[in-house]
Parts: sequence; structure tokens; C-alpha cells
Amino acid sequence: MKGNVGLRRQLSTFDVTNLVVGSIIGADIYVAAALGAKLVGPASLLVWLLAGLMAVVIALAFSYSATILPRMGGPYSYIRDVAGPFSGFIVGWALFLAEWLSLAVFPVAFTRYFVSLVPAFIQYQVLLKGIFVIIILTTNIFGVKAAGRFNDVLTIGKLAPLLLLMVLGTLIIGLHPGETLSNFIPFVKGDLANVGQALVLIFWAYAGFELSTLPADEIQDPQRTIPRAIIGGMLIVIVFYITTNFAIIGLVNQGTLSASTTPLIDAAKRIFGLSPGLALAGVLLMGVGALISIMGADESGTIGTSRLAYALSIDGLMPRSFSRLHPRFKTPYLGLIVICSTAFIASVVETLTDLINASVFLLSFVYLLTCASTMLLERKHSPAAKNLKGQRVIPVLGMVFSLILMTQVGLQQIIISLILIIVGIPLYIFFTPKKELSELTSEYLSREAVLGRAYEQGERFLAHLVRHIEWLVRKYRGKETA
Repeated sequence: MKGNVGLRRQLSTFDVTNLVVGSIIGADIYVAAALGAKLVGPASLLVWLLAGLMAVVIALAFSYSATILPRMGGPYSYIRDVAGPFSGFIVGWALFLAEWLSLAVFPVAFTRYFVSLVPAFIQYQVLLKGIFVIIILTTNIFGVKAAGRFNDVLTIGKLAPLLLLMVLGTLIIGLHPGETLSNFIPFVKGDLANVGQALVLIFWAYAGFELSTLPADEIQDPQRTIPRAIIGGMLIVIVFYITTNFAIIGLVNQGTLSASTTPLIDAAKRIFGLSPGLALAGVLLMGVGALISIMGADESGTIGTSRLAYALSIDGLMPRSFSRLHPRFKTPYLGLIVICSTAFIASVVETLTDLINASVFLLSFVYLLTCASTMLLERKHSPAAKNLKGQRVIPVLGMVFSLILMTQVGLQQIIISLILIIVGIPLYIFFTPKKELSELTSEYLSREAVLGRAYEQGERFLAHLVRHIEWLVRKYRGKETA
């Protein structure tokens, strides 16, 4: 199938929907599940819905920009077009930092789940994080294609625990309504500050669309298809997230949930708690699924982040070393070494919630400027934008939502994020070539390369399952017609 992607002339609404789903859902649910419930109780389900709707609006603003200016590079390309190279760099650098901080989240999450399965390693958490990062770095430099194929084989293994949680958890909730009801009381706890913090942590799980591969030139009727696909894809994501969290909250009492660092394992204990043997099997199933998913998500995230740095470098917006390829493996090895080693340091120094807060602040900064650039792009490229509906309301709402997210982040994370942005300025002044590396740019933006990245994104995690369901439906309809 991968060999055929370069032959595909037009991407349908389903194809683009799958790109959206694949760009958002990874192992985030293992990390973010029940974080909101600790702050606001079962009312976090409403926050999951609110965060999803906010993400839909911001993603739609991105889609308008992609339709007006169908150019690879995402936010920094849009800003660069309307405000110049330096502004493009600032946005690209902030996006790079946000994705880099997200990479630092996964070693922390991996260690939590590993220690819950093997408590004897609780004293060696830094070592576990280091081993985790070394594996990710090694596979990205020396064997990223093989790792990708291995990751595909394990996709069903990663999804199976979550699907079991959703199906069996909902069944048990239905069979024990009294106990379930007690887990939802009180429905709301905390104050408005808790709601704001929960919103930030939960919104992080919806991020990802900012790096999505949306090759507008290859999409059927992109002005209609992209918005429809974003809304459809985001609805799938919202339902998936809310159903998973509903099962967790319904199965685990609030006291246990508030103290838990691995809520999905606690939910598995409740589902399979009929006998010690079943409980152990359930814990292993959920725990191993989490470890595989987290490693796969960090694998994909590292590829995406290094690819972003590579794109910035070949555009002359980051040091040339980030686009220097290994002579044998053809991977940006220097960039990967810098990204992975610094992400390891961040995972040791900061807590999981601090990393997510700083990442969301930087992402919201990027969202704010991208939404603003949409209206400027319309003025500059009015012939391509004149038929867009809602092109004023959506970007303005996106700006408002971005500002709301930025104001809910803690002051310490805001200061750290701003310092990191400022650090990029001397990097740009003294080390970036300021000149596009045309020979690398043409290769990176070739039709085959763009569609190849789109295919990878459309096969990721839940998107892989959605594609196979669609294939089975088509096969069934074909037999029915025959």
C-alpha cells in the first residue's frame, strides 16, 4: 500500500479525515487520562468536550490558511509569507520548542507505567528515562524504517487494551449502576483555577494538527474537503477521548483516581478484578499496551519534530546542522542527537504537568499568530480565499481560544517558555544561513515525499484502525452489490 501512495492523484474526505485522526491520537490518552478528573472531578468530561471544540475551531483556522496558501511548512510558512523570515522563524522556533517539550513528556509517562508493573525499579527512574531516550534516538538514526514497520505490526496490540477498556468498562458500568453513580459524586470539585488548569492539560491531548500533513494540492475540492475532514476527524477524537475517560471515572473511585499516576491500570484492575489471575492479566495487558504505545508515540513525535527542524533548516531559518544527513542512513542525525539529549534533560528536571503546561503555552502562541495570519493571507491572496465561508469568525474565535489557553498556564511555565523563545533570537542571528537550501527543499517538497508523509500520518494509531474498518465496509458493500 505504501508503494501506491505516490500514485494517488486525489485525496478524498475519508483520506484527509484519517490524516487528522492520525496526527492527533497517539499515546496521549495514556498520559492525559484522568489528569482533569484529579482537578475538577467527573466534570472533567465536560472539559474534554470543551477542549475538543476549541481544538476544532483552531484547526479550522489552520485549514483556511492551508487552502489559501497550499504550501508545506505549516504555521511558520504562513507567518513568513505575511510578516517576513524573522517572524516565520519565531513561530517555527516556538512550534519546535512545543513539540520538543512534548517529547520530554513521554519518558516520564513510560517510567510511570514501567514502575507500576515492576516496582523494584522505582529507585532507577532516571536510568529508565535514559534507556528509553537512547532506544528512540537509535531507532530514529539507524533504523527508522524498520522501527516504523514494527510499530505498524503492533498497532492492534496498542489499541486492544483501550478498546477492551471502553467496551468492557462500559459493560461493567451498566451492570453496576449504583457503584458507578457513587464514583460520579460529587460531580464537580475544585474552583475556576482548577478548571483552567484542567483545560490546559486536557487540550494537550488534542494537539497535533499543527504538524499534520495536509497536501492541499492533492485534495479533492480542498475548500470543502479540508473543513469537513477536520470536523469529522475531530469528532472521532472527541468521542474516543470522552468514552475512555467515562470508563475510567465510572470504574475507579475518586480517591484512588486522585492519587493515581497510571489510571488506565487502575481501571484494568477493576475490570479484571474477578480473580487474581484475571487481574494480573488485565494489568499486564494494559501496562504493556501503554509501554508500547508511549514508545511508538515518542518514535512518531521524534520523527515529526526532527522533520520540523529539518524543514526550518532547509528554509534558512535554523542552523544548517539540523538538515545535515547521515551519509549512510540519510537521517538528520545531528538534529536528532540534540533533540533527544535535551528532551532527556527536560524529562529529568521538570514534572509531567509542567512540561505539558509549557508545551501548551508555546502551542497557543503559535495558534494565536497563525489565526491572525489567516486574515492577512486572505488579503494578500484574495483570489484563492474569496469563496471561504466563516473566514472571519473562525480565525477570531481561534485567537480568543488561544489567548484563553495562554492565560491558564502557570506563571513559572510562561516565563520559562518566553525565555526559550528569546534564546532562539541569537541562534537565528548568528547561526542560521538565511538562505534556502534549494537542493534539499526540492527533495523535501517533492510530490512523492509529501504523499509519503501523508500516508505515514494516515496509518498512525487509531487512524490505522479507522482505515481497516473503512476497508471492511467497502468489501462488505462490494459483496452485497454482487
